[in-house]
Amino acid sequence: MSEPGSTTITSRAVQFEAFGGPEALSVRDIPAPHAGPGQIRVRVTAAGLNPMDWYMTSDADTAARFGLTLPCGFGTDYAGVVDEIGDGVNDFAVGDRVFGGALSRAVADYIVVDAAGSTAVGGEAHRTPDGLDDRTAAALTIAGCTAAAALAVIKPAPGDTVLIGGAGGGVGVFAVQLARLAGARVIGTGSASSADALRTLGAEPVTYGEGMVDRVRAFAPDGVTAVMDLHGTDTALAGRELGVPDDRITTIAAHIDGITPANGANAAPGTLEDIATLVAENRLRIPIAATFGVDHVREAVELQAARHVHGKVVIEL
Repeated sequence: MSEPGSTTITSRAVQFEAFGGPEALSVRDIPAPHAGPGQIRVRVTAAGLNPMDWYMTSDADTAARFGLTLPCGFGTDYAGVVDEIGDGVNDFAVGDRVFGGALSRAVADYIVVDAAGSTAVGGEAHRTPDGLDDRTAAALTIAGCTAAAALAVIKPAPGDTVLIGGAGGGVGVFAVQLARLAGARVIGTGSASSADALRTLGAEPVTYGEGMVDRVRAFAPDGVTAVMDLHGTDTALAGRELGVPDDRITTIAAHIDGITPANGANAAPGTLEDIATLVAENRLRIPIAATFGVDHVREAVELQAARHVHGKVVIEL
């Protein structure tokens, strides 16, 4: 066991001193935190970006809903190596490779997380399996849990035809492949430029926008049986028009009366371990659209926030 507090080191950390867009982000040198009882410290090597990262820090009112105050860190998904262990921790050792989530503080050289916590409360850590690199591991937590929670609502199975709106985004990458692994046929909406990327994931691409319902009917004359809307409400409402019952429709970014929304915080225990194993075994592919150094975090956020990348954006530290 290392001795928390025995060495004074600094940590680069991306922070907000005022809430706002990418222009409000700064890289600061701060004292590295130390692991307290029941905690581990992780030397972060990579942090994956998600839409929620910049959404919840966009203004003070939104940040307050997530319990965030200034100065505030940035980013939630991380991967790295345990380098300090607090009292009472027996499940991890210095040198263990780990990944997980730490709400709005992951883009930093060092973070402290609870050995038995959750992303939103204390942070969480999971062992990184052999065969899974840190850059990919850093892209799993938020999107993987959200996709798994959405699939748990609609329960895809062999014989299903699932319509996934926003299939080329960060959550869609997981949702398409997990639905296919469950035996379902997948039709994925996206821009015309995303068609090849969707086919690579195993989805049949359909362009969104006016006339989408007719295009889906042409692809699936026998009907659609389940819908996941990963962007807003358009695909969910299209599902109703296609005759899909509300209990087989879900959303992640909007609320529609009568339709059950999915929340990654409600993903079943063991979800991340299962997803990490699938990736390590090359049964689930997580495309990394772009990688940036921490000094270019603003450019990384601008790219990710534009919502036109096909895959994940990762910061390397």
